[in-house]
Amino acid sequence: MEKEENQNSVSAEQNQDTAKETDKPDETPAEENKEQSELKAEATEEIKEPSPEEKIAELEDKLARTFAEMENQRRRFEKEKDDAFEYGGYSFAKEALNLIDNLDRSKHVLESDDKLKETEALKKTLEHLDIIKKDLISIFEKNNIKPIDSLNKKLDPNFHQAMMEIEDDTKEPGTIIQEIQKGFTIKDRLLRPSLVGVSKKVTKKGEKTQENQENLENK
Repeated sequence: MEKEENQNSVSAEQNQDTAKETDKPDETPAEENKEQSELKAEATEEIKEPSPEEKIAELEDKLARTFAEMENQRRRFEKEKDDAFEYGGYSFAKEALNLIDNLDRSKHVLESDDKLKETEALKKTLEHLDIIKKDLISIFEKNNIKPIDSLNKKLDPNFHQAMMEIEDDTKEPGTIIQEIQKGFTIKDRLLRPSLVGVSKKVTKKGEKTQENQENLENK
């Protein structure tokens, strides 16, 4: 009986010791929290509050950027306003050129009519057409719409469009010797190009035969 009581007493003591060990708090989370707090404190120390001088410099920089953007917007607005004022009639002017074209066509038709040739009526009609055309061009010039001077000029792709080549040894190749349709500018902008014929060197018969033969061989 005594032995059993002693064994029970030892077992109870062991259970109490086990319970005490189980009830001991875990020290690991506390240590981790402490380390995190220390890291946060160090990070807070590293992020310093900007000084008044730094704040002023930052505000001055933002203000300068804002003024620069406002100035750019003002310049864009001024340019758009000037363009609208100077070139606002661009489309109208381009359409109005058809009047000059129609006058030239009418004049050409009348001059080609065999029944009207060498008649006084034709002469007076052509004179009136020329007066109307000169008045139109004068009105255009007052509004900075000017015809392009093309004849006997070198071909300029900025103002001329070559429609054909004409053999002519008296002119330097690339010289405008025929004006099919007159071109115009409005201020410094092209309204429409001049349609022209340009000179080229006269090809001799022997050169033509050789050129044709080379073309056949290439084919």
